[in-house]
Amino acid sequence: MHTAAAMAGLYEEEKAIAARYVHATARGHEAIQLAAAFHLTETDYAAPYYRDDAMLLGMGLRPYELMLQLLAKADDPFSGGRTYYSHPSLRRPGSPVIPHQSSATGMQAIPATGMAHAIKYLETIKSEKLRRGATDGENPEAANPVVLCSIGDGAMTEGEVSEALQMAILHQLPIVYLVQDNDWGISATGREMRAMNAYEFAAGFPGLRRVQVDGTDFAASYQTVGEAVAHVRARRGPVLIHAKCPLLGHHTSGVRREWYRNDLAAHQTQDPLPRLHAALLTNGFDEAELNDLQAEASATVRADWAEALAAPNPDPATFADHEFAPAAVTAEAGERSPADGEKALMVDAALHAVDDILREFPEALFYGQDVGGELGGVFREAALLAKKYGDARVFNTPIQEAYIVGSTAGMVAVGARPIVEIQFADYIWPALNQLVEELSKSCYLTMGKFPVPALIRVPIGAYGGGGPYHSGSIESTLLTIRGIKVVYPSNAADMKGLMRAAFLDPNPVVMLEHKGLYWSKVSGTEDAKTVEPAAGYVIPLGQAAIAQAADADKLRQGETALVVTYGMGVHWAKAASRDFAGQIEILDLRTLNPLDFDAVTAATRRHGKVLVLTEEPLLNSFAESLAGRIQRHCFQALDAPVFTLGAANLPAIALNVELERQMLPSAAKVSAALKELLEY
Repeated sequence: MHTAAAMAGLYEEEKAIAARYVHATARGHEAIQLAAAFHLTETDYAAPYYRDDAMLLGMGLRPYELMLQLLAKADDPFSGGRTYYSHPSLRRPGSPVIPHQSSATGMQAIPATGMAHAIKYLETIKSEKLRRGATDGENPEAANPVVLCSIGDGAMTEGEVSEALQMAILHQLPIVYLVQDNDWGISATGREMRAMNAYEFAAGFPGLRRVQVDGTDFAASYQTVGEAVAHVRARRGPVLIHAKCPLLGHHTSGVRREWYRNDLAAHQTQDPLPRLHAALLTNGFDEAELNDLQAEASATVRADWAEALAAPNPDPATFADHEFAPAAVTAEAGERSPADGEKALMVDAALHAVDDILREFPEALFYGQDVGGELGGVFREAALLAKKYGDARVFNTPIQEAYIVGSTAGMVAVGARPIVEIQFADYIWPALNQLVEELSKSCYLTMGKFPVPALIRVPIGAYGGGGPYHSGSIESTLLTIRGIKVVYPSNAADMKGLMRAAFLDPNPVVMLEHKGLYWSKVSGTEDAKTVEPAAGYVIPLGQAAIAQAADADKLRQGETALVVTYGMGVHWAKAASRDFAGQIEILDLRTLNPLDFDAVTAATRRHGKVLVLTEEPLLNSFAESLAGRIQRHCFQALDAPVFTLGAANLPAIALNVELERQMLPSAAKVSAALKELLEY
């Protein structure tokens, strides 16, 4: 406790250096944090938050290591100088596993609950991954992992916390939520932010055990956390601990207490450090001995500070390392067109791909709204999988897009491999917090320790009167998120091969699946139905395909043009090309990130005239961005400006089919654009 206090004091003393990068300290919270840390073992998992430096000390980390992160040094063991102080990510023998979590308050509750969800699932298949610390002679219950999710009381008002609690209770997950309540947000007090404290709030979640403790009393905190952890290890359900603490330091180094605090004197009376000191004296410890411990802590902190100051800064040349973990699939493999194969619909190819994965990989799960039970998805894309593999592997979730996506980050940290589904692309927006902050940044900010191999399926696109909330296209928004991959197949064979590659990829992959192509019922989409590849067929992500070649003679005569597209655009382009026999090459991108730009540039140089086609509204879209990139890199090979065609720039797709038709591209609109391009 003295070590944590000495660090906070030193940071204030050295604020000209220490406050170069933002940080917070544990002053006032040390007792509950250390009590929690001492109950965790290397079989456990933890999600600390940004004020938990005392908890990290209790887990065995040196002040020097935390200081390396504070100063953004190269040897920062968590992120190599990439993320804030007390934002750990750790895989170290003897310590709990700590995956990445962001600064976004409250959001850690979902990935942490995902960890607990994976633990429970893997225990059902008796995974040895969960018994890392157990030996034959030990009590089996002692090795039962728990997850500790640390969170502030102000963050409990976040909707995503409620999603996490709901799932923890529904599935009776092995997790302890430790709520540290110092009655402050940043400058807002508890009475301004909430109608009840976390203990009172938890009463609304039957099945969640809840306890309160004075977080300044180390002995009481140690006993309370111990009882909670024992309850969870015995698999009796989740627990929420509400611990009252003072806030003795600044909110962060950038929001200083003297600017707005008028309650510091009252909070100082609750300082857990003199309270523990007095308790130790009462229990027979010697004052001189305790003073020696304080001096030792201070000396250690100052020595570590000097060492950290002298440590090297990151090599600027490494700034782009770990954007993605290396791809698992680098070449096409397996049978694309088996001799005895039959044509399959895209929706069936997707179903069979997931079926193959679940059969082959016991750590794989599939969940989302309505994908389990009898229905098997509103598009029947998961039909009968729940019956085949059981409700522990294929299951329904509440209407919780944030949990569906964010839980995958926790799942994979424990060793599960989630496949999840957002029911319609138009409803992905509540999941963007988790997708952007937790999934996409994890690999980069942990120097590759915690990539997130999650497959996120998203039915997308318009056809036949789906209306404004079931017809949207979202790829341009997704493509502004760095650290995720985006796949968009146009036919059954690609669907099956890309689905498997997306599952095997060690990074977050969003699979966009056009609803209008699922059953090939839309006129002109018959080619989406192909011979189904054999089980195990795989296509590497980032590899475009020529969906239709131009006639060689027409190409030599300079009478051709290229359409660069994906998804439904492939089929519009094929239909339109019948008006220009042999003159149109169609390049199906298949994967939008990573983009096969080499294939785009090679095809552009072959033809000299290019149309980039999308279903999205065109303004500020991926298609316009790609057109600009082609123009920049292939300018001397072009015989015309790069043309673009997309939907009208409207905020939604109207329900009436005639209005829908007016908004969207079509074969006729593509044909008109190609005529103009070829004649340019």
